[in-house]
Formats: sequence, structure tokens, C-alpha cells
Amino acid sequence: MRPQALMVLLNSVEKQALYPNRILIIDGSTNDETNLLLKKKPIDNLSYYKVEASQRGLTKQRNVGISKLTDDIDIICFLDDDTILSPTYFEKLIKTYSTYPKAIAVGGYITNEVNWKKVEDEVLYDKYEQDGFVRKMGQRNVFRKRLGLLSNKSPGIMPEFSNGFSISFLPPTNKVYEVEYFMGGVSSYKREVFNQISFSNYFEGYGLYEDLDFCLRVSKLGKLYVNTAAKLEHHHEEKGRPNKYQYGKMVVRNGWYVWRVKYPNPNFKARMQWNTIVFIQILIRGLNIFSANKKWETFTEMVGRKIGWWSLVFNKPKMSK
Repeated sequence: MRPQALMVLLNSVEKQALYPNRILIIDGSTNDETNLLLKKKPIDNLSYYKVEASQRGLTKQRNVGISKLTDDIDIICFLDDDTILSPTYFEKLIKTYSTYPKAIAVGGYITNEVNWKKVEDEVLYDKYEQDGFVRKMGQRNVFRKRLGLLSNKSPGIMPEFSNGFSISFLPPTNKVYEVEYFMGGVSSYKREVFNQISFSNYFEGYGLYEDLDFCLRVSKLGKLYVNTAAKLEHHHEEKGRPNKYQYGKMVVRNGWYVWRVKYPNPNFKARMQWNTIVFIQILIRGLNIFSANKKWETFTEMVGRKIGWWSLVFNKPKMSK
């Protein structure tokens, strides 16, 4: 349901220094706008597939895409349709596999969502510093820092109470970092990974945290990296996203799910930390209602988080085998 955003992405793919052997569009749209737009502009090596209603959803569509690949494909890359690639994105991404022979998955690096600066002065309390770069932390992370609930792990590594630093906390150094997870919309995997596991159908529709779930399972098979030289931009497209109430529920329930993928039996301290963080996020979202431009959306997201949290008492997500 994002034909215009998709065409912007494909225009950046056409400018790649290393061009893909195959480009697959797995379309879950309920109309034909994407198909009609693609027919107006032929693109080399592109194949288009429209899925049935039973196959719609991020993880299901990715599994469909994998089933359509030919045997000559060694590396499978996934891109969200609201991204724009730098001309050397694929070149840098694929080179990582030869530089790090043990790599079975490599993620790209989004450049336009965080304002990083080189460290020049003292790093203030609300800032995060790594490898000579500094960025501002959000309100929730500053609050968690005051309570001793920030992760002591590197970005892309999950602590025992979950809620680790995201990939956006890796600085723009052009270095390669070893991680346990990265973002699904800027990801790549060796073909052999899919001979052993597939994307989980637990994550229906929008599939929040499906990338985290999959990466954590892949990390049990081999090494994952993020190459900060494989650059692209992410331009947040609102179309096709769930309402804020459903999003709030997913943040909590799916967050619990991926936590238990990595730590099936966390200790008492980790459980207390996880639940405290959920409470803090609900509290902050509630306070945001007074300052937010979209007060109703902020309110419904807070309610969704509350309902999602309470639902874990009576109806925990069933873990996939």
C-alpha cells in the first residue's frame, strides 16, 4: 500500500554500484496501484508477486519471497519500501561477508534518524558516547539511566532484562560491529540460514519486533554484523501501519515474546527490571498526552500498552518451536 515510496526505493536500487541479481516485490496490497505503477517503468531483474489475503503480513510475505528465489542466489537482502539506498549500499553490505568469513547475516546502517556529533567537550548526562561520537538520549533512556535500568551491553546485544540499545546507538564510524540483532528492513542473510529456520508466523500483519525474533534465532547459528558503511535513509511512511492502540499492545506483548526467545527463564531480578521498564514507558506515554500534538493517538497507545501488560498475566504469547 505504498507504491510511491516503493518507486523511490527502486530508483535508488537502479543507481547501485553492485546491482542485484534478482529483485522480488512481494505485494500484500489490497489494491493494484503498486502493480500498475511497476508496469509503467520496467526495472532490470525485477519480479512482482501479489499474495493472497492468507499470505499477507511481513513475515509471511518474506517467507513467500524466499520460496521464489532461484538456486544461484547466495545472499538474500530485505528492504523496507520506505528506505532510500546510497549508491554503494549493496557493495559495502556484500563485501562484509568476504571480510568476515564467519558472518551469516549483515545489517545496513540508517543515516538520517539520529544526529551524531564528534566528541569535543564533556559528555553530558543525557548523552550517549561511543567511538568518539556522541548523540542525545531520549527521555525514557535518561529516566532509565537515573534508575540504573540502562543496558550495560553494546548496541545490538540484548541484556538479561531485554531493552538493550538499538542499532541506532552505533555511531557513523564506517566500522563493522558484531551484534545479535539488527533491523529487518535493512538486513541480509546467507541463503543457508533459511535451510534451517524461517520467519515466525507468530508476528501477524505489521509484525513489530519480527526482525529481533529472527536475528536472535540466527545468532544461535553464527555471527551477525552491522556495517555502518552500508548506508541508507529511512523515511517513515505512515501508510500500512497499525493504529496506536494495537501498536501499544504489540510493543509490550511482542517485546515479552522476543525477550523470552533469548532468555526463556530469566531470573527474578531480570523479571523485575523488565516489568519496571514497561511501567516507566506507560508512565512517560501518559505524561506525553499533555504535550503531544496528537493527544488521542498518544492516549490510545498508552491504553494499548496497559492492556498488553495486563494480558500477560492471563494470556502469555505461545512461543514458536
